[in-house]
Amino acid sequence: MPDTIEAEVLEIDGSPPPPAPDSRESRRGWGSGMPWDGLRGKVVTLDRRWWPLWALLAVVAVALLLTVGVVVAVLVVLAKLIGGILRFLLGSPTRRTGASLSRRSF
Repeated sequence: MPDTIEAEVLEIDGSPPPPAPDSRESRRGWGSGMPWDGLRGKVVTLDRRWWPLWALLAVVAVALLLTVGVVVAVLVVLAKLIGGILRFLLGSPTRRTGASLSRRSF
């Protein structure tokens, strides 16, 4: 493994380097004092620059929902068609047994 060389940056293009992040803050996790604690109770709006992405994601979501709906509809139609064909081929009785459940005949 090659040896690492550490150096302190004094200046980049005429300006001082940004301050180094505090390692203690990055290890705190979900505790209090994090930046999102100040957002509680406030309305957060999305950045206007991202509207094309949200529009594209909405179109993709609608297309997926429509696709799933069409697939389910096709499966239901196929199941009814296959059930009708099997009922015809196997010769179901002319009177359905479930049809007389709502009508009482004594």
